Amino acid sequence: MPTFLIQYPKGQGEDVLVEDEHLILTVAHGWAVLADQHGPCVAVPAHAGASITRIDPEDAQSEE
Repeated sequence: MPTFLIQYPKGQGEDVLVEDEHLILTVAHGWAVLADQHGPCVAVPAHAGASITRIDPEDAQSEE
């Protein structure tokens, strides 16, 4: 299941974990947008300084 971790610079917002079977990340016009089959779920402006990391199930298993 696609899972993305959005991490903001310290003091600029809380980290967010977004998970959905149909989740897709697109980047356009200065925005990173996570959307599913119903439309956008989370939008992060480029100037927010956040990092977005996809967490794959294989990555989580290899850490154990």
